[in-house]
Formats: sequence, C-alpha cells, structure tokens
Amino acid sequence: MPLRTVEISFPAEVLDSIAATYQDNADLIKEAAVLELYREGKISAGKSAGILNMDRFEFIRYAGKKGIPYIRMSSDELENEVAILEKLT
Repeated sequence: MPLRTVEISFPAEVLDSIAATYQDNADLIKEAAVLELYREGKISAGKSAGILNMDRFEFIRYAGKKGIPYIRMSSDELENEVAILEKLT
C-alpha cells in the first residue's frame, strides 16, 4: 500500500507531554488515528492490523483492551439476532 507523510502541528506542551510518556511520537499518533478510524468503522480490523504491523487477532485483542469492541451492535440488533436464533431451535 502506498504511504503518504502528513505533517501535524501541536502546541509545544502537548508534544512535551507525549514525549515524556512515549518515545516515538509518530507511532503513537499513527496508532491513535488507526484506532479511531477503526472505532468509527471507517477501516477494517485487517486493514488496521496491517497498518500497525500486527496480525488481525492481535489487533482485535489490542483494540478491545483500548475499549473498542470487535462486535458492535445495538441492543435492538442483538434482540433481533436472538429472536432469529430462537426460531431456529
């Protein structure tokens, strides 16, 4: 996949805070962007994993630890799925 470079400006205190906690700011920002795109459903788990150099299941577990579930459905969708399964049994 072709890569592009993006320049982002942050206030100095934000970058200082990031640098105090994380050694590689670019990787941290890349990870945050990928996780957000995945959370919004704009990219798949497989695509996200590839960008972050993880295998798909590793990414799914990692995203889950960050509070981003792999299976996302509303309570109405879940009730509908349960009703369908109950009809099958």
